[in-house]
Amino acid sequence: MVERIESGRPVQILRTKDDHSFELDEDALGRILLADHVKDKPVVVVSVAGAFRKGKSFLLDFFLRYMRNQGQADWLGDPTAPLKGFSWRGGCERDTTGILVWDEVFLVTTSQGQQFAVLFMDTQGAFDCESTVKDCATIFALSTMTSSVQVYNLSQNIQEDDLQHLQLFTEYGRLAQQVMCRTSSDSSKQHQELQQLRRHIRSCFSEIGCFLMPHPGLKVATAASFDGRLSDIEEEFKKQLLELVPSLLAPDNLLVKEINGEKISCQELMSYFKVYVNIFKGDELPEPKSMLEATAEANNLAAVATAKDKYTSGMEQLCGGDQPYLSPQMLESHHLRLRETARELFSSTRKMGGEEFSQQYLDRLTEARLLPFEIDQTFQNFAKHNEGKNIFAAARTPATLFAVVLAFYFVSGAFGLLGIYSLSNFCNLLMGLSLVSLCLWGYVRYSGDMREVGAQIDNIANIIWASLLKPLYKTVMQDRVLPPHLTGGAGEGTRAPPPNGRLKAN
Repeated sequence: MVERIESGRPVQILRTKDDHSFELDEDALGRILLADHVKDKPVVVVSVAGAFRKGKSFLLDFFLRYMRNQGQADWLGDPTAPLKGFSWRGGCERDTTGILVWDEVFLVTTSQGQQFAVLFMDTQGAFDCESTVKDCATIFALSTMTSSVQVYNLSQNIQEDDLQHLQLFTEYGRLAQQVMCRTSSDSSKQHQELQQLRRHIRSCFSEIGCFLMPHPGLKVATAASFDGRLSDIEEEFKKQLLELVPSLLAPDNLLVKEINGEKISCQELMSYFKVYVNIFKGDELPEPKSMLEATAEANNLAAVATAKDKYTSGMEQLCGGDQPYLSPQMLESHHLRLRETARELFSSTRKMGGEEFSQQYLDRLTEARLLPFEIDQTFQNFAKHNEGKNIFAAARTPATLFAVVLAFYFVSGAFGLLGIYSLSNFCNLLMGLSLVSLCLWGYVRYSGDMREVGAQIDNIANIIWASLLKPLYKTVMQDRVLPPHLTGGAGEGTRAPPPNGRLKAN
């Protein structure tokens, strides 16, 4: 057969920067999706993602060969022809970065007369030595959100960590949209966590299937001169290719990209690309973590919670519930002692992540930005609860208001005797307001209604007590406890000492 003349080339539409940020090349993507002959066509986007150096670009090039020779029985073509298309090579260094799109959009007509535009997308391999977890999650999520067929390329058996990575990446993509063989089957014998993982993956895709491909051959894996020609590839691999590729790309098997149940055109896909990239460039999404980081963080947070519980239980025994009132000085002393105990408990707890990772939490403890803050907040609650047990503190508001009523009563009477009736009436008004406040405070405490009003009355009473009555009370009490020789008089049978400090006997 004569193979169709190859055209097109891979175009990078998403670039990764040195600071691990991403940049969408809108001009390059627009030249592909906004071409007049495809922009209004329903789009089929086929993407291949997975770990790096596992043959994603190699597989995509067979997809391209099928599209070029569509309708022909032997679409694999000349056994001696090199495989061309997306760049690929052997070795351990990554070859693809960001997201690449084949700039030739294939127009395919189904048996029902519908015409679709087929687009192929190649993605940066996950878990190479230069990418962060966020890089991998963003690339995978973007390709999943914009493709109608996502091929998750795995080598050998499907391991649990493969499914966990798939769950992480798809959830990252699903989060952005919202601000599988025997191995993937649900089994009642599996642990609940494993069943939940599989249900989550199924909920992210409308249809899931698996296809087992044999190894392409030793020459493919080891020969530096291998250029993709079929003559160097094992027969079994080529046989399975003849089944896999048509199952995805035959005209009647194509899956059009849909969002919210609506078929998406090439022009609309361009808009979605812009929106999705802006979401991932913003700060709305959390930073994804590796499983070790997430486990270590949870482990350290659990140690923080244990330390806080230790502090809380100690304070409960001292001043919680029905325990009697403690003086503020004693309460503060116990608080400092229990807080130090909580710190020591956190430091002595075995934690994952290594010494360097746990040091971050220890530093935050020392700098009073995590555990001490939480403990200090808890201490404030205990202090308020303890203060509520102080009968004198509980009676402060009514006593203060009653004292104000009496004060205005006597002052009003004094102004009346002096004939200053305007001031006397003003004092009577203030006395009435104080009396109404006292009655209202009693109603609030009895009924539990209008708690905000009761809190305002307490605040006003505290201000009056702190700024007027308390200083006056201290002054009076100091005057009464001064010794006689400092007040200018001597009691009977006593005499002020002479300057030399000695008393003479009579």
